[in-house]
Amino acid sequence: MKSIPNILTLLRIALIPVLLIALYIDNSYGYWIAAALFAIACLTDYFDGFLARYFNAHSKFGMILDPIADKLLVSSTLMMLVYFERAPIIPAILILCREITVSGLREYLSEFRVSIPVSRLGKIKTALQFIAILILILGEESLNIPFIKLFGELMIWVTAMLTLFTGYAYFKESMNKL
Repeated sequence: MKSIPNILTLLRIALIPVLLIALYIDNSYGYWIAAALFAIACLTDYFDGFLARYFNAHSKFGMILDPIADKLLVSSTLMMLVYFERAPIIPAILILCREITVSGLREYLSEFRVSIPVSRLGKIKTALQFIAILILILGEESLNIPFIKLFGELMIWVTAMLTLFTGYAYFKESMNKL
């Protein structure tokens, strides 16, 4: 039971190439498949953390791999959405730059055995980011909702701003702990 959180994290990583291939299917079926895979990957993110806490199954492997899996999922999906012109490039770049910066900062802090937990706002940002990406994957073609792509683009801009804000807060708190 204690290895289930790590298995879920590995599953999230394994789903990424299949998700990216599904995005190449340029029709509503492909978008629904990609959205379903992305949603499953998002659920593994929730459940791996929940089960790790429930079974007290925290491991160094999981602590390292879980944020990497999240970044791989979001980064690769955003890059594909930008490539297929389903997402704006500027917020995608802002999100990617923040994620790279925070990853580097986490690695630097680990040398000093300093760990900063994810904030409540960071968890909200992640949830909104997942929802925005789902909307952008599906688009108007699949959802048949007028202006849903515009709404998804607005949401990705909002999450990019939250990403920068939480990144700054993370940086500020890390400097206070050194």
